[in-house]
Amino acid sequence: MPTTNLSASRRRFLRLAGLAAAGSLAGACRPWTREPLAVAGPTPTLRGPDPVETDDALERLLQGNARYVADRMQRPGHTEERRAQVAEGQHPFAAILTCADSRVPPEILFDQGLGDLFVVRVAGNVADDEITASLEYAAEHLGVRLIMVLGHERCGAIRAVLESVLTGAEAEGHLESLVKAIEPALEAADLTRGEVWDTVGDANVRRTAAQLRASRPILHELVEAGELRVVGARYDLDAGWVTLLDDAEVEEAHG
Repeated sequence: MPTTNLSASRRRFLRLAGLAAAGSLAGACRPWTREPLAVAGPTPTLRGPDPVETDDALERLLQGNARYVADRMQRPGHTEERRAQVAEGQHPFAAILTCADSRVPPEILFDQGLGDLFVVRVAGNVADDEITASLEYAAEHLGVRLIMVLGHERCGAIRAVLESVLTGAEAEGHLESLVKAIEPALEAADLTRGEVWDTVGDANVRRTAAQLRASRPILHELVEAGELRVVGARYDLDAGWVTLLDDAEVEEAHG
């Protein structure tokens, strides 16, 4: 059986919670309720190379997501003119680390176009050395001032972790390395809140965001200098909303 940091009592609770939530592992979770944002038009994508400040970048993402949810997408930056511009160089305004799940394409969820987002995708939105290096490149060389770690509900990678812990069986092939990368999120998760599946997913997002913020030398120094912000968020597969996870919770999970 794989070795974990879970206490015996916590392991028993997870087993019970997992069994109680067995139906939700095969079906949909209850979607959130959320007041819609004002749906603004897209920020022009034909712009200069100057970095977009963190608050503006985040607002641009959230407004794009509001357009997506409202089915009022503008699909900016999908023109021949834009293609010609970005062929000469890229100036993305934000970087997104998200799951490889086919239902979570950032350019669509945020209604953005060519050259707008620097996207890194891997199952379970974890950050190994190569992923971190990619985000360092976005921040250090491309001037990105916002990194979003984007998880989503009913994540298959999170399910693999839960099944591995509950059954004691190792995941097949290289999936075992993914399980080991996500498994520490179990310790950070408050399993008394919400669906176990998604609670662990949120904890995994927070842990990854905190890991990136603490990554030395590049990302940590940029964060400390106020030149970079790393946020965690969760995508609702049913409703389409992207909901931010509080930065304070990110810090708490990391600590």
